Amino acid sequence: MSTIFITGASSGIGKACARLFQSRGWNVVAAVRNPDSAADLASLERTMVCRVDVTLADTIGPAVEAAIRSFGGIDVLVNNAGYAAIGPFEEMSDEQVRRQVETNVLGLMAVTRAILPHFRSRRSGTVVNMSSIGGRITFPLYSLYHATKWAVEGFSESLQYELKPLGIRVRIIEPGTIKTDFYTRSMDRADDHGRDYGSWATPVIAAMDATAAGAPGPEIVASRIWRAANSRGDKLRWLVGREGAFVRLRRFLPDAWFLAMVRTYLGA
Repeated sequence: MSTIFITGASSGIGKACARLFQSRGWNVVAAVRNPDSAADLASLERTMVCRVDVTLADTIGPAVEAAIRSFGGIDVLVNNAGYAAIGPFEEMSDEQVRRQVETNVLGLMAVTRAILPHFRSRRSGTVVNMSSIGGRITFPLYSLYHATKWAVEGFSESLQYELKPLGIRVRIIEPGTIKTDFYTRSMDRADDHGRDYGSWATPVIAAMDATAAGAPGPEIVASRIWRAANSRGDKLRWLVGREGAFVRLRRFLPDAWFLAMVRTYLGA
């Protein structure tokens, strides 16, 4: 029986992923910052909830070790834990900058590094890193978030060269807008746009909120993760959602045309 280890599993995409894999017979390790928030997952068969804050290294190793003891091994890691600081870059605090990088990049790397010795010993395993279409294209007010997702893309693409000879696969999941609490609980907004940003930042955020309200739910991403985790091929990037069209257009349009299109789309 296969086992999946999912960070950020208390809500949204992480929880949908945990429920899908559990329903299809897998063992699930749901890594969350607050285990009390995942009591519903803890009640499921073959599911273990453990405390992991990806920004605190001393919480990662014990969780990986406990998962291996409980289920005999781990087959798939899903680095899903994430956070977004949204607003004009100039308005962001040093703490927001640090938290953005520590959660989305350094935390992802720390969990990956903790589990790789286990994968190497088995000469198998799959690392699934949660990126975004924001790791391929950009939108206004997301500069910090994009910086981390572009980092995840580069890290993952380079890592696959290192791990493929060891029998370890790497996957990058790139969702578009998904209707989860990412836009509330997992998002830190700079509401005071100040200086010269307010005249256009407010309507841009309103346009993004409207898009999120009509977006598909996290189950569509969980299904894509299922396919990526079970694929025997070498496909690296897995787009999800209707905004994938933007990524495809980006390949062909000149920079000036594409950036103008995004400005028009968002009223920026």
